[in-house]
Amino acid sequence: MSERLELATFAGGCFWCMVQPFDELPGIIKVESGYSGGHIENPTYEDVKSQKSGHYEVVQITFNPEIFEYQKLLDLYWPQIDPTDDGGQFHDRGDSYRAAIFYHTEEQRILAEASKQAIIDSGRFKKPIVTQILPAAPFYRAEEYHQDFYKKKPSEYKEDRVKSGRDEFIQANWK
Repeated sequence: MSERLELATFAGGCFWCMVQPFDELPGIIKVESGYSGGHIENPTYEDVKSQKSGHYEVVQITFNPEIFEYQKLLDLYWPQIDPTDDGGQFHDRGDSYRAAIFYHTEEQRILAEASKQAIIDSGRFKKPIVTQILPAAPFYRAEEYHQDFYKKKPSEYKEDRVKSGRDEFIQANWK
């Protein structure tokens, strides 16, 4: 029996903070930090951070949809972000830190649009939901030192999360 694998690509600000929520769950094969949605090939971190490449910082998740459905990924994604902020996420500012869902299939697009509409309909947020839903673009894996950052440098990772205001926002708006 061969397993059918799919990709999911999410932008939610600093990619360091977007790996851990999806990592090490049943059916998740790998979570990679990288760049997508820009206009240059093979961007570096410096290219993306400069805000000149047009790329978002993203995580690309390889998953087995028979074990972990795409809808469950969406359900995990939304509470990691501020869907009302189109200028970045938390203390990370600029286009490369905006939130977006990159869909790989028509089914993913439909599910992503429905999940966004559900948040709009919930009335949870007073400001408009601005997270974009975009067609998947080429994915460029980030430099090795960015991969699994939360495991490689746990104290720096925790410090960055606290400084960013991400955890405070999640607690206040999603819990």
